Amino acid sequence: MTEKPKITLYTDGACSGNPGPGGYGAVLVYVDTNGIKHEKELSAGYKNVTNNQMELLAVITGLEALKKAAIVDIYSDSKYVVDAFNNNWIEGWIKKGWKTSGKAPVKNVELWQRLLKAKEPHQVTFIWVKGHAGHEYNERCDLLAVNAYKSNDLKDSIL
Repeated sequence: MTEKPKITLYTDGACSGNPGPGGYGAVLVYVDTNGIKHEKELSAGYKNVTNNQMELLAVITGLEALKKAAIVDIYSDSKYVVDAFNNNWIEGWIKKGWKTSGKAPVKNVELWQRLLKAKEPHQVTFIWVKGHAGHEYNERCDLLAVNAYKSNDLKDSIL
């Protein structure tokens, strides 16, 4: 049996206005079978997408870019995304039919479902990065997100 590759994923979403034009960035860092370290950068811009949606899209895009099952450490400055997994919010939402503890509907259900599907084949650990706390790749994701939203190639909302 082949051991799963280890991947580090740094993500960030940024939104100008809420909702408004925005962008997200994801940097995949991995070591190939020859022991050489690689980085793959992904970013995109969207119109009328909230900041939480951008954060989700950054994680989704990074996971969907993986060609095979891996052990993935995801560094995110989004407490919303990290807490949803580390504090079992999603499990509770699913059991309650995608309702919060106050019985209000959970926002971004389509994106959460897409994230759960993207995460499925992997062994994923979510790690919260307060601010950016010196994580250079997270800083780069922030720059990717800003450049994506400033680009002339902004897409319409995906929701």
